[in-house]
Amino acid sequence: MIDPKLLREHPQAIREALTSRGAPVQFDELLRCDEERRRLIIAIEQRRSEHKKASDAYGRQKGAGASAPPASLKALSDAITAEEQQLKQVERRRDQLLALVPNLPHASVPVGDAKANQVVRTVGTPPAHAFAPQTHLELAERLGLIDFERAAKVAGSHFPLFTGAGARLERALITWMLDVHTKEHGYTEIFPPFLVNRASMFGTGQLPKFEDDMYRLKDDDLFLVPTAEVPVTNLHRDEILDEARLPLKYTAYTACFRREAGSYGKETKGLIRVHQFDKVELVKLTTPETSYDELERLVAEAETILKRLGLHYRVVCLSTGDLGFAAAKCYDLEAWAPGLQQFLEVSSCSNFEAFQARRANLRYRQQGTKRVAHAHTLNGSGVALARTLICLLETHQRPDGRVVIPGPLRPYLDGQDLL
Repeated sequence: MIDPKLLREHPQAIREALTSRGAPVQFDELLRCDEERRRLIIAIEQRRSEHKKASDAYGRQKGAGASAPPASLKALSDAITAEEQQLKQVERRRDQLLALVPNLPHASVPVGDAKANQVVRTVGTPPAHAFAPQTHLELAERLGLIDFERAAKVAGSHFPLFTGAGARLERALITWMLDVHTKEHGYTEIFPPFLVNRASMFGTGQLPKFEDDMYRLKDDDLFLVPTAEVPVTNLHRDEILDEARLPLKYTAYTACFRREAGSYGKETKGLIRVHQFDKVELVKLTTPETSYDELERLVAEAETILKRLGLHYRVVCLSTGDLGFAAAKCYDLEAWAPGLQQFLEVSSCSNFEAFQARRANLRYRQQGTKRVAHAHTLNGSGVALARTLICLLETHQRPDGRVVIPGPLRPYLDGQDLL
């Protein structure tokens, strides 16, 4: 969450930043709660001081033979109790409102809605097929890679079921990406639980705002992970790290579960929007001074995967109105799908600054001063497989309907070069 000090010191700047995001925040009520909280704290401290003075005076009088304490002493004690209860209620309401306030956009983020998103760079060119390219749905059906009909039978619509060569290709992609990020980019691999508790979901910003979009086990109050970002970022929740350990870099594969799969129709058929998909995630914990350099490195590391798969893609800096709830700045990587004739988002790389760390109480001790401060957290897809697989199949298809397997994946498929 945002720093409450900013509300008091720069309320107009915060209001303008939130307005640029189009965020429906109860800002005036939040300010009133914060002001009332400070008023009550001051009033309680004053009454406690008065109570101590009156109590000390009574103690001296009691030593001189006085018996019952004066009524004013009990009145002060009752007033303190009442104001403390009022303070708890005000703080509870302030925290509820604060938890719904999105992060503040970085100064470099373009202002506006999705139309203001800026293409930072475009890499490669669309593949020049000498034939009308098929969609991934047509290719997957022809090659027997995915069985949506049986997936619907066992789970419901918008769930994939990879079969045969499709399942092997999915597994090869996951293993290869983890190898690239651990062996070349210096990440430590994590294999986290696929279920997380409420505190973890709050720490990364999914709760309370997006609870209805999550799959929840009501009896245990656990959630299926929407992304590995949740368990991995929360590894150091409620900890104080030494600055010398930073940056910490973790990568993890998980299946990801999202209840909201978009509107039904042609644009959501196949793997474009599904309730379950595979993803290799990258998470960094850094100092504020290095976090934006680390963001650029994070984007480059995710780009490595797309380049080696031979995909045409672009990097897009999201505008204030298109940012995710917890992000201060975000780049989307969008790969080209020739059969669908459109770019598909395959990775989002975000700097959350101290927003998640403040919610998760994730701090570090600075070298030299020994001062404790909140870390900065970052994460990105390295990359998400459902849509990356779409682009891979559609990019590398041949006129006969077969698909060329990109070179980096062949060692993971016993040297096989064609699907």
